[in-house]
Amino acid sequence: MRAALSDLDLRPPVAPELRAAVTREIAERGSPALHAELEPELAASTHPNDAKRVGRLTELVRAGIEPARSSDGLWTNALRRPTTLIGIVAGREQLRARIDARVDQMVRLGVAEEVRSAAAAGVSRTARGAIGFEDLLEGNVDAMRSAQWRFARRQLTWLRKMPDITVIDRSDRSDAEVAAEIVSALG
Repeated sequence: MRAALSDLDLRPPVAPELRAAVTREIAERGSPALHAELEPELAASTHPNDAKRVGRLTELVRAGIEPARSSDGLWTNALRRPTTLIGIVAGREQLRARIDARVDQMVRLGVAEEVRSAAAAGVSRTARGAIGFEDLLEGNVDAMRSAQWRFARRQLTWLRKMPDITVIDRSDRSDAEVAAEIVSALG
């Protein structure tokens, strides 16, 4: 969404050998140890336990590539292309029921087999980070369900922090009713 709505300053990929070395180092020493080695401004923008971001910052620094600086204000009108932002929410009970139904459907359609096949083929670190990937590898569908719920809660928190967003509650409403409200908001 950020890439579609604003001009991002993306950094180039680093050499695969460097990425592998940083990944090994995080596995051995932990992301907090690498986080402590970052310059204070970079460290302040990233949580020490966020292994993915700490790893990427460490890769860039070691490759001699200047990391992008803080994206504070990304959603301000000054940086964003003219856009109508609409967030769709539901009551917690309904949201949890929808997540449970979605996970059940994914399992019925063979997601566990797909995950095992991808893992056997040597899927990338990014793909392995997909919500529930590792849980499904362990055969733990309930853990995947919980991970999906935690992600939904984070999305709701993120949504509440966005300025100038129209929030539509879809609780106890049909898709057609929600669509009509969205069309009305766009008008």
